[in-house]
Amino acid sequence: MHEDEHACRSSGPRAESQEIATRLATWLEQLGLVGQLAEAGLPTFERDIDGAVSWRDPATGGPLTPEQIHDLDEVLHQVGEEPAHAVPLALVQLRHQARVRATLLAGASHSYASLAEIRRTSENATRFAVHKAAERRALLVVPHDGGTLIPAFQLDEAGELRPELGPVLEPLLASTMDPWQVWAWLTQPAGLLGGAVPHEAARDREEVAIVQHAAVRLAERATR
Repeated sequence: MHEDEHACRSSGPRAESQEIATRLATWLEQLGLVGQLAEAGLPTFERDIDGAVSWRDPATGGPLTPEQIHDLDEVLHQVGEEPAHAVPLALVQLRHQARVRATLLAGASHSYASLAEIRRTSENATRFAVHKAAERRALLVVPHDGGTLIPAFQLDEAGELRPELGPVLEPLLASTMDPWQVWAWLTQPAGLLGGAVPHEAARDREEVAIVQHAAVRLAERATR
């Protein structure tokens, strides 16, 4: 076998995997899903100054082998009847979650310190009271960046839970719903309420029972 023929054959699979690697990177960039790769535990990639793509194994940090690149291609295209046109739904869902969280974080929320100021008590006393209320499922507390957020929408002017929200929060917090999901549902238009925002609708005496019923239905659906 001539050297140039051997080189051509040996470089074939490598060239094919590099083509797939570049195609995957461009596809994910066009979909705006690059930022969700690491969060999903998937390999990530970088481009050099010439635009060449190199994928990295999340476990080792080393470059992906041709076999791993082919596997990644299959994983990302496994959803849908037409794999060539499939969309990685897990990454789309993570992107949606990230956007929802950004919206929620842009709203008002409290730390223990800021809530203590409103309640006119010490931070330690507030921390204890918040923990006890959370244990009773009487306050929505959201973990974030190693700390704790207390969304402000659920509180009255004195920093206490709005009484009409107690029966709404209890089934949601007793379910398997993530606190972020509870926060999102309570503060965004809800299909179960015809597009009304749950925590706002709950202020209306004629609507609060409907909001409570919707919360129970949502909690039941989430726990199935």
